[in-house]
Amino acid sequence: MHVVIMGAGRVGVTLAETLEKQGHSVAIIDSNPDAFRRLGPDFSGRRVTGLGFDRDALTQAGIDEAYAFAAVSSGDNSNILAARVVRETFGVDNVVARIYDAGRAAIYSRLGIPTVATVRWTADQMMRRLLPAREVTEYTDASGRVSIVEMSIHRAWIGHAVTSLEQAAQARVAFLTRWGSGEITRPDHVVQENDVAHVLCEPERANAIQRVLATPPTRRSES
Repeated sequence: MHVVIMGAGRVGVTLAETLEKQGHSVAIIDSNPDAFRRLGPDFSGRRVTGLGFDRDALTQAGIDEAYAFAAVSSGDNSNILAARVVRETFGVDNVVARIYDAGRAAIYSRLGIPTVATVRWTADQMMRRLLPAREVTEYTDASGRVSIVEMSIHRAWIGHAVTSLEQAAQARVAFLTRWGSGEITRPDHVVQENDVAHVLCEPERANAIQRVLATPPTRRSES
């Protein structure tokens, strides 16, 4: 998969090198060509000098073939602008922007751009939002028999009842993260865009459950 990153600071370089080591192709954009010196000698991805919201720079970076885009420059406004251009102009669904102002992060999330506030930023959080669906264990009880696992939901589930999702996965969705806030699930809950499921399950079943949530519902689960 191809990933485009805006910003060759510490965060952008860490993401770029980690993604490349995992076998993904990577392009990194920065307005300052000297910033690319932070990249290690083994990095073989594209280096594009320019603005991350400039169409020419994005095209040079291969945005037309990109699976995901991360805006991690030092400016909130630039990150949000770039993320919106990539999503709305180039149709890239997996877009995430780093935001320094945590108070504004929730507002930007309502625009449909997943954000990660710097005060709680980790490379793992950013990677979760960029790469294909994969489960992330948030809690396991002392016996090791029960976990709460963060899982992605396929877009095709939007509009379906959470109870249908649970029935298909044979697991309990303890709560959802919706627009940056946690919501305990109710019988009338319907999956919305950008929802993240937090599933209560046996640890050994987490991978199988994530596969169900990451694929479109079957006719049986729709009924």
